Amino acid sequence: MPSAFQLQCHLVLILLAASKGETRYLEVRDAGEDEPFLLLSEDLKRELSAGQIYRRSLRCIDMLSIEGQFTFTAEQPQLHCAAFFISEPEELITIDYDFVNIDCNGGDFLKVFDGWILKGEKFPSSLDHPLPTSQRYTDFCESGNIQRSTRSSQNVAMIFFRIHQAGNGFTITVKKNTNLFPCNVISQTPSGRFTMVIPHQHRNCSFSIIYPVVIKISDLILGQLNGLFLKKPSVGCAGVGDFVELLGGTGLDPSKMFPLADLCHSFHGSAQMKIGCDNTVLRMVSSGKHVNRVTFEYYQLDLQEIENRKENSIEEFCFPGI
Repeated sequence: MPSAFQLQCHLVLILLAASKGETRYLEVRDAGEDEPFLLLSEDLKRELSAGQIYRRSLRCIDMLSIEGQFTFTAEQPQLHCAAFFISEPEELITIDYDFVNIDCNGGDFLKVFDGWILKGEKFPSSLDHPLPTSQRYTDFCESGNIQRSTRSSQNVAMIFFRIHQAGNGFTITVKKNTNLFPCNVISQTPSGRFTMVIPHQHRNCSFSIIYPVVIKISDLILGQLNGLFLKKPSVGCAGVGDFVELLGGTGLDPSKMFPLADLCHSFHGSAQMKIGCDNTVLRMVSSGKHVNRVTFEYYQLDLQEIENRKENSIEEFCFPGI
C-alpha cells in the first residue's frame, strides 16, 4: 500500500498559508479523477504539437504537469483551495494571471508560492532556497496589476486561493522555461537518471524522490579546479565545503530529514544504497569555489525488496514496524 506521506503528497493533505510567513493545516478531499502527475496521451500530445493550447477548468484541489490555460470559477464559496504545478527537472514554471475577478476586500485571496508546501513542510527548504520564506509568496491582492507574472526558482510551484462569491474566479496560463543548471528538483517519477551541476555557485541543491528507492551514484566530482582534484580529509566530511549527502524521511523538507550518508571524495565508479523511506533526497552542498557534479540513477523499491533487509540499507529507520 502507498505510504501515508505519498498519499498526502499526491492526493489528500495540503498546507495552505494564511498570510506571509504564517501557515496552517488543512485536510482536503481526493484531488480528482486525473493521476497526480498528469501524463499526456498520444492523442493529446499530437493535438498540442499542432500548436493548440491545452485548456481546462481548474479544480479546488489540483495537480498539473502540463503547460496550458486553466480557469477556476467558483460554483459555491471555496475557502481552502490549492493547485500544485510540476515540470521536468530542467524546467522552470511561469504562472501568468490572464483574468482575475476576486474580492480582495471581502477576504478572497490568490497567492503563488515558489515551491511546494505540504503538511507544514516546504520544498525547497529554507536552507536551500535563494529567497527568505516571506519573499517566496506573491499575493495578487497586494500586487494587483503591478506583477501579473511569477516564475519559479525550481521545477515546482503552487497557487492557493480563497473565493467567497459564486461566479468569481480567475484564469492563469502556465508556461515552462529551460533551466540550464537545475538545482532543487522534485522527481515526477519513481525512476530516472540525473546529473546535477553546480558551477562556481555558493548554494545547496536537493533532488527529492517521493518513493522508497535504490539510488546509484556513478560519478562524483567535488572541488575540481583547473582540472585537478583538491585533497580531501581521510575521514568524514567535517569541515569540507563541498559534499553530497543522502537524506531520508517521511516529510517534504530536506532540512528535517535524517542524514544517511555523506560523500566528500570524488570518484568514478558506482556507489549504491537502498533507502526505504517515503522520501529520499540527494543534496549537494557547494562552497562556490569549484565546479561540482554528481550523476545518479534511481528506481523504486518494491515491497519484496523492502522486506528483504540487506547490508547498506536503512529500512529499519524508515519502517521500524516491518
